[in-house]
Amino acid sequence: MTSKERMARAMAGDRPDRVPVMCQMSIGHMLLQTGIPPHEFWFSEERFREGLLALRRRYDFDGILVSLHGHAPDWEKGIARMAREGDLTVVRWADGGRTEFPPDDLPRHYPGVPAARPDIARFDPDCVPERIEYIPVSPGLAFRLDPDHRLDAFRNVRDAAGAGFSIHGEVTSPLDYFLDLFGFAEGFLALADHPERSLAVLERFAAGVADLAIKQARLGLDAIKISSPYAGAAFISPAFYRRFVLPFESRIARAVRAAGVPVYTHTCGAVRDRLEMMAEAGVSGIECLDPPPLGNVELEDAKARLGGSVFIKGNIDPVNTLLFGAAAAVEADVRRRLAAGMPGGGFILSTACSIAPRTPAANVELLAPLAAEAGRYPAGPSA
Repeated sequence: MTSKERMARAMAGDRPDRVPVMCQMSIGHMLLQTGIPPHEFWFSEERFREGLLALRRRYDFDGILVSLHGHAPDWEKGIARMAREGDLTVVRWADGGRTEFPPDDLPRHYPGVPAARPDIARFDPDCVPERIEYIPVSPGLAFRLDPDHRLDAFRNVRDAAGAGFSIHGEVTSPLDYFLDLFGFAEGFLALADHPERSLAVLERFAAGVADLAIKQARLGLDAIKISSPYAGAAFISPAFYRRFVLPFESRIARAVRAAGVPVYTHTCGAVRDRLEMMAEAGVSGIECLDPPPLGNVELEDAKARLGGSVFIKGNIDPVNTLLFGAAAAVEADVRRRLAAGMPGGGFILSTACSIAPRTPAANVELLAPLAAEAGRYPAGPSA
């Protein structure tokens, strides 16, 4: 069975020959393990692709998540000056902005003229563009999508990886765009103080995200991930999740599945109180399921409650196990996750959230061999 077939079988809720392995990697981890200069890794589609492919080979993952796309081929033309400042690569732009690139983390961007945030009370939802123009990677950090090269990264990674691997696209939850537009504190307050206007803005973002997700799905990708990191219990209540997250992620999930492609949602932290609602969105799977102490989900409980309605991708603790654990501790933890996740199929072994920047590569290299040994299903009609 190829990696692509193995992943497809697991995402369909079935049992492949063995449990597939596929982890999301932090930008910092990819930088440290590939040695690609951080500004090139961030801006150059070719170098980004090179890093993804190299680490898939090294870790023997069954799939690749393409988390950045829309790279501009002429990204260097706006650079006024570039220099080293300590361990940072600092790019100064012709428009007066400055971007700092650490060797082990996301870049930090400081615009020449900071944009004023709109006031939700006066904001016209129709001002939200119909087409998604950027990825809100983290607070204050946007990755701009070149209008003529929005999907190049997906095509190029797919073609370079070959037909045997599962290639996943990614879109970002409408809630993230909402918080990026209004600010995090202001945005969460807006949900409470101006719910109807907030819903109208979220609807506009949902239309744009759904359109982008459909375009990715139609490329022939094997799955689409909805990144929704701020939808956990640390940020919003179950009632707010039902009102401000569920309808919009449901719209995206329906659109992707109508295109014949699996879709899964990624929400960090404590989600035990909303697992059923996450599945209610119509997604094919759920990712993260952070275990204690990072979150509050036990894999055995999630499997019992979700009852095969969605596939599960997780839930190795990326910090206490993979980053800080010795090899024996990693092995014991992985065997426990496999024992809990395998019954009935529909399980992909992964870190709960991203592989942390300074995670020892040797620990990550343990995952695929352990899945090949301890994650093998008995031969039979569904294997």
